[in-house]
Amino acid sequence: MESANQGLLADAMTDVPVDNAARSAAPEGLILAEEEELRSELAKVEEEIGTLRQVLAAKERHCGELKRKLGLTPLDGLKQNLSKSWHDVQVSNAYKKTQETLSQAGQKTSAALSNVGSVISRKLGDMRNSATFKSFEDRVGTIKNRVVGSRENSTDGLHSPSGAGDKSPQDNAPF
Repeated sequence: MESANQGLLADAMTDVPVDNAARSAAPEGLILAEEEELRSELAKVEEEIGTLRQVLAAKERHCGELKRKLGLTPLDGLKQNLSKSWHDVQVSNAYKKTQETLSQAGQKTSAALSNVGSVISRKLGDMRNSATFKSFEDRVGTIKNRVVGSRENSTDGLHSPSGAGDKSPQDNAPF
């Protein structure tokens, strides 16, 4: 009976790569009948795997045909996957904590910058109201009046030496 089973086992396992050294020596603790039973089960499982691969390939082809008929493109699938992934990120605890932390940091930064702006504005106002600044402002005003006044009184002196009389006095202003 063992020889008849061995023939069936050999036929069923033609696609299973087994080297002769492993086949001749049974693993420790297994008797020959157990080994044959395991090899038979292995052959069945591998045959089932092959069948499942064929079924899966047929299902994938059918799925592709249905998508093509519906006008769905791989880009649509990618968009859907990205949208779902982004949604998953947004509902994650890490994203929520990060968003909350950044929001608080933004509020604190905004408040700090507002305070700095107020301080600078106040200091500039104080400086503008100081006697030194008013004196400086008066001197600049006086110099400006002298320059503008001299230009209005003497327009010939401000023209360029090339004799371009078509330019206005402002085109030749030194400032």
